[in-house]
Amino acid sequence: MALFVDSADADEVKRAMELGVIYGVTTNPILIARSGKEARQVIAELSEICPGPIFHQVAAGSTEEMLAEAKTFSARLPQRLVIKVPCTLEGLRLVSQIGEETPCAVTAIFTLAQTYLACQAGARYVIPYVNRLTRAGGDGPGLVKTMREIISESEAEILAASLKSPQDVVSALFSGAHHVTAPLKVIEEMAKDQLTAEALAEFAAAQDEPS
Repeated sequence: MALFVDSADADEVKRAMELGVIYGVTTNPILIARSGKEARQVIAELSEICPGPIFHQVAAGSTEEMLAEAKTFSARLPQRLVIKVPCTLEGLRLVSQIGEETPCAVTAIFTLAQTYLACQAGARYVIPYVNRLTRAGGDGPGLVKTMREIISESEAEILAASLKSPQDVVSALFSGAHHVTAPLKVIEEMAKDQLTAEALAEFAAAQDEPS
């Protein structure tokens, strides 16, 4: 069960990697835009910080446009780059063309039908937006659970995204996600609990007591 940090901020990713629990980095067009840098520069910086997989999402467009971008980025970071594509007919077509030679992740999945098509196209990862689906009135963890059944005959793995709290992360894992990706803030919150803080305070008080 690998943990990915969802960020395009080099300083943030560096802090995340220092925790010793992060396997790789996921990015998306919004995170890239917030960095204020071009995608090529961001991916290059992240590849220097993280030795694991780096996910880059190609811009939505025709299959040919996405293919050109995928080839450009794959050439710069062979073996470690995972190409993310939106779950559209054009995106699925791209995965079917390059999936055997380049690991691909189909993202923004909200239904089992999309999951099935992503597997048929040859996706290495399927990425459901767990919290977003729940906020829209659906059942994010429930989707993950049933996705696990759909992909059982394929080599695809579920990478749960849109996780806004430690509970979202736990729910996704409990429902069957193989991996999760979350912002650094959420990952940091996962290490905290009021009872832990109280226990540490008791330890400190005991150390201060006279012998």
